[in-house]
Amino acid sequence: MTDRHSAREILALVTDDSTFAELPYPARDSGPDGPLSWPGYDASRTRAAGRTGETESVVCGTADVGGTRAVLIAFEFGFLGGSLGERTGDRLEAAYTHAREHRLPVVPLVATGGSRMQEGMLALTQLQRVARQSVLTREAGLPQLAVLRDPTTGGGWATLGAGADVVLALPGAQVGFAGSRVRPPDADPAAYTAEAQVAAGAADAVVRPENLRKTLGRWLRLLASPSRTPAPPPAALGAGVSEATAGTGLPATGWEAVQRARSSMRPRAERYLDAYFTHREAIDGDRCGGTDAGMLCGFGEHEGRTVAYAAQTGSATRPAGYRTAARLIRLADRLGIPVLTLVDTPGAANDAEAERQGAGAAIADLFGAVAAARTPVTTLVIGEGGSGGALALAAPGNTWATSDSYFSVIAPELAAAILKRPPNEVEATADHLHIRPQDLVELGVIRGVMTGDVG
Repeated sequence: MTDRHSAREILALVTDDSTFAELPYPARDSGPDGPLSWPGYDASRTRAAGRTGETESVVCGTADVGGTRAVLIAFEFGFLGGSLGERTGDRLEAAYTHAREHRLPVVPLVATGGSRMQEGMLALTQLQRVARQSVLTREAGLPQLAVLRDPTTGGGWATLGAGADVVLALPGAQVGFAGSRVRPPDADPAAYTAEAQVAAGAADAVVRPENLRKTLGRWLRLLASPSRTPAPPPAALGAGVSEATAGTGLPATGWEAVQRARSSMRPRAERYLDAYFTHREAIDGDRCGGTDAGMLCGFGEHEGRTVAYAAQTGSATRPAGYRTAARLIRLADRLGIPVLTLVDTPGAANDAEAERQGAGAAIADLFGAVAAARTPVTTLVIGEGGSGGALALAAPGNTWATSDSYFSVIAPELAAAILKRPPNEVEATADHLHIRPQDLVELGVIRGVMTGDVG
């Protein structure tokens, strides 16, 4: 379990010095002992106020975080377990409304046990109220970045936490829909941690407290910088089958294109991203229980502006990878940020587990996200472009390729097998498929071939 920061302590930790200004709070008179006349409720609130110095379970205000102004919502777990009641809902609604009126991102710093029992169903319905505010803020094109503290459970996790665009968590924080007192007796406690939620694709990263302000500041700068100008494709980094052929031109045959794309000497996505971005921050996970190390997604700074990226790393892409990329593209589209995609996969994973995880539906979802995007999408094929599993990530009308790449309806070996050709005809089949970069330009599939030297 992590050390528990009070609301004021976490605000001091993440905000720039002397920039926090608390928002005014709506007044509400719910009568003696609250809306349900719960015996002793007023006394409990009085004791909580005395312990914490707060009058409710959230503190809301505006502040600079790494130089970017934002609305911050800090939960005070010492006030009735950071629970949500009607007055909490009033404060949250006011904070989100202020964010929209002033075009500010929202940063919930969550530490809550869930809804307040002393207010019954009226407390539970605050989750609908919070969800509505989150949706309105999302529709306004404003980012929401949640920080999960210890503990983050119940409806607070299922709305303010898991509903944010980017979800960061403190090390060792208890995070889960079920709190420790309501889980099955045989439940594995390791499943209810920040680390487990990242591994399951429900959160993006674990961040140590001393790094939180810097990380939040970078995220806020990246996500609060819209631009509808298309991202330029990266220059090719060279390095084909051998150093002797690196950067010497286009492949002479279809089979040479395949060999160059499959070469271990060819630069992969990480090198392209490092060369393209000054700095970048990653999102991870499909929010459906899965992650895929073969799909890198996030936002970075390129020549002073923000560009989102989704990049295949050369492996067969898993369903979680496609869903993560679709999540990335929809978020960038909503925030008005251009997208760069790097295509490099022999194809979609086609094992039995991939089918059980919904491979077809995940690929369809990504096709739909790219097709529906209003923000410009730019694609560079940097290696293998294997069938629909690669095409789903490609921008129609704005796809480029390096000289060490190919794009094909199917791998030449599989095409030969389907056509019942012997193995010695695989190379000829590669030529028949017209998969070289220059063939793709001639066919109108890509716009051009990028060139460049190894940096």
